[in-house]
Amino acid sequence: MIENTFWHPVAASADLAGEPVSVVLLEQAVVLWRDAAGVAHAWADQCPHRGARLSLGRVCGDRLECPYHGWQFAASGQCVHVPALPAFTPPATHTARTFAACERYGLVWVRLEASAVPVVAFAAEDDRRLRKLIFGPYDVATSAPRLVENFLDMAHFAFVHEGWLGTRSASSIDDFRVETTATGLLATQCKAWQPQSSVHALGPAQVEYTYAVDAPYTAVLTKLPDPASVALADFSEAIGLFICPVEPERSRVWFRLACSDWVSTDATLQAFQHTIFEQDRPVLESQTPQCLPLDPRAELHTVADKASAAYRRYLKHLGITFGVC
Repeated sequence: MIENTFWHPVAASADLAGEPVSVVLLEQAVVLWRDAAGVAHAWADQCPHRGARLSLGRVCGDRLECPYHGWQFAASGQCVHVPALPAFTPPATHTARTFAACERYGLVWVRLEASAVPVVAFAAEDDRRLRKLIFGPYDVATSAPRLVENFLDMAHFAFVHEGWLGTRSASSIDDFRVETTATGLLATQCKAWQPQSSVHALGPAQVEYTYAVDAPYTAVLTKLPDPASVALADFSEAIGLFICPVEPERSRVWFRLACSDWVSTDATLQAFQHTIFEQDRPVLESQTPQCLPLDPRAELHTVADKASAAYRRYLKHLGITFGVC
């Protein structure tokens, strides 16, 4: 699957400490663990000896120990110790199946197959003027593409987020621009009238959005409200939507917030984002089918949907099969 060649988030970095962690990515069981130097590793969660879950084992310095027979594996995946045969030198074939792992934006990312595809960019991460927070995970009974499409959609603001990101009396969507990029798509000049665009909103205001999709199951938005409508001077924020596609119709979601708000508590910022997502959840989980239809005849479309239409074409062009139909 082409999906295997992309990087996907699987856990918060802070949640990977001394013990192995079990996750699922694209229906593949994965064990995460840190070696003595703190480097994160991702392997198939299956001992090559008798198939026990390595995530039930323990970390012994720079080795991961199987819970069943105590086989110990070095960070390379090579078995280096078999307790039942202390003098035995395991051959090169005695190895765990390993995957590429790295850490970005407060998350552990895994790639199941080798490729030259980089981890998706989140430009706001490098801006020291912006405060960064991670929210989640949220386990959602829908496909990753449905989540991305919802993230790109402004027409639902007035109904799903009424009183917050939209109002029924101002539900019309002005024309906006969508263009294809080398890595995905970019939507600009996206405007919405919002009663409360952030925790620092002083009142209703026009807010301009920019959306970027540079990988199948991720998206980034930036929000630029009317400066007079925000209590904080020069307020800006960017939000990354980072999704782990667990199963075709089950996903795990994190949001990465980068904003110029150094005043609010973590809890306050988290509560706002939590409210917005929990408004989305019941609608997302109600959609039928839960996979995203790529046949343009499967669902109806209007010009207000051109960002999601471009996203569907992007997935089809890539040859994505997981979470689509």
